[in-house]
Amino acid sequence: MSTLFTDSASIPVDTTYRVAAIQYEPLLGEKETNVQALLALAEDAATHGARLIVLPAMATTGYCWVSRDEIAPFMESIPGPTTAKFQQLAATYNCFIALGLPEVDPDTQIFYNSVVLLGPDGIVGSYRSLHSSIAEPRWARDGDLGLPVWDTPLGKLSILIGMDAMYFETARLAAVHGADVLILSTAWSDDRCPSSWWMARAFENGVYCLTANRYGQERGLQFSGGSSLINPDGSIQSYLARDEGIVYGTVDLTLSRQKRWANNTELLGNPLADRRPEEYQLVVQNSYLWEPLRFHGLYETGQLPTGQLSGAGIVQLELQSFAALAQKEPLEQIQIVQNLLQTLLQDNEPAVPDLLVLPELLLPGPVPSGSDETAVQSHFRQGAIQIPGPETEALVALANTLQVSMALGVAEVADQQYYNTVLLIDPEGVYGIYRKMHLTQRDRLWATPGNLGLPTFDTPSGRIGLATGYDVLFPETLRILASKGTDIVCAPTLLGFPEPVKLAPVQQTAVTSPIYDEVDPYHFLLWRVRAAEHNVYLALANWYGQCGTVSANGLSGIFSPNIASYPRFEVLADEHETGLLLMTVDTREQRTGRRTTRTLEYSPGDMAGSLTGELAYNVLDSIPGNTVRSKPLLRKRQPFWYRDLVRKL
Repeated sequence: MSTLFTDSASIPVDTTYRVAAIQYEPLLGEKETNVQALLALAEDAATHGARLIVLPAMATTGYCWVSRDEIAPFMESIPGPTTAKFQQLAATYNCFIALGLPEVDPDTQIFYNSVVLLGPDGIVGSYRSLHSSIAEPRWARDGDLGLPVWDTPLGKLSILIGMDAMYFETARLAAVHGADVLILSTAWSDDRCPSSWWMARAFENGVYCLTANRYGQERGLQFSGGSSLINPDGSIQSYLARDEGIVYGTVDLTLSRQKRWANNTELLGNPLADRRPEEYQLVVQNSYLWEPLRFHGLYETGQLPTGQLSGAGIVQLELQSFAALAQKEPLEQIQIVQNLLQTLLQDNEPAVPDLLVLPELLLPGPVPSGSDETAVQSHFRQGAIQIPGPETEALVALANTLQVSMALGVAEVADQQYYNTVLLIDPEGVYGIYRKMHLTQRDRLWATPGNLGLPTFDTPSGRIGLATGYDVLFPETLRILASKGTDIVCAPTLLGFPEPVKLAPVQQTAVTSPIYDEVDPYHFLLWRVRAAEHNVYLALANWYGQCGTVSANGLSGIFSPNIASYPRFEVLADEHETGLLLMTVDTREQRTGRRTTRTLEYSPGDMAGSLTGELAYNVLDSIPGNTVRSKPLLRKRQPFWYRDLVRKL
């Protein structure tokens, strides 16, 4: 079924209105008790002026069900007796209510984790969760209704459930079909909330995200609370850290319809208009459906490099300090960079990087001598280099001197076209070239969108993909690279946004953990979400500071492919810090073995800890134990529904 639309020409829309997210701890199996409590909370929100009210996922029954047989007595259809009660409330108060409940299809007796949107005039529509969490396949089927977007007097509304928010495709589908508000009904656990994943979905699409999460413990699982309203820029408007209650906020549709990324007053880009759908075909392909090592090695082509433990490094630089570089010749600029790198590497001995990432547009430097459009165009076009050329020869010599591979940004000229380019340099030559695909407003003054796609390059450190920071703002970029088996994404960057979002500590009732107990100044840091959702290492090197009209906010780092690791396995630079940061990255397959037809001549105890013992399985028939190789979040996608992401709409 395709995305659902209604004729909105005759629907008057309230551009500003109050919303509410209800945080509630349902009692497992106490359906009537839960329904009465939820009705009271929803009515309370309605009497306080909320036009849109969202309830948690599975709010009527509780969440942690073991089997179909166990949950069967509590199932009901949509419409049904419970939806009728909430619809009556919606009619009485002229509001809209999103209700999460387990649904049974009366024709097939198939169960779904569903949310129904109820309005004053009846059921607006319903949604069935597309991406199941680990618990739901015990009793529920993945959704089969696609991702609806409904025209209402409150604007265009769309619904996600739980783990849908961990897959950018669902929120992006809603956004490209015009959604103003993402309704997220969830039972979110093992994360500090409001989750940075919710903020990423709002920021990357320029939409509000209104989330109702449950709270409390159920069968040993701690739910996180943090119900909230997230603004279109990813910031938190309001939230409830813990316990039962109602979170209120205000939606202003003029903000969600601007679709603009800005740094202070400077317009930098548009999260939807700057997409490149014609380049995104891999997004709809299911490349991690099969065992990764066998898939990538099919027909003896494209086999993943063996991988190893490697030292990765990023260098963060200050804009003001390098402004003078623009006045120097390219070879002199490279010599200055070499002197700096040698000093930084000496300061970090004996640690030595195998791979080093430097910022975007290192040549000819990111800061033009003037601020008008002519000065910007002249600076980058006059400073653009040819590849190969004397500048790349000098960069290769630098890589050889330092005995590292380097990813760095340059302005390039080729066939009378200009590109914002990332080079992968090693001691033997230019190993890889990527031309920036997604251009900022400033880039468009002098550069052409890249024409090389998103290539990958195999090195001893693993399979490497190249991008810039602005490319990484678009989740499609890393999805494509990850689908090709990329281990490490190197991202030279020149960005002054997004800003991190701080979150205060919260004491959970039954949990003591640093996740909850400490202030996190970088609770929302988009680069961290990007690495985890695509199961890649992200090595991002940004500039920092202000020089003329150019600004950048630092926060360079190397971010982990693991979805849930705390303390976090990453390195992160301060916003205002020049220097080199190093981290070990592990791209090994983490499994060894070969088939055997004979009985093992040693006991299992002799096998413990062995990296070379003969094993009774073929490594190609298994899922690697290393997240960066197995990419579990790619394997659990639902590409059947993603086709509109590669269309110009």
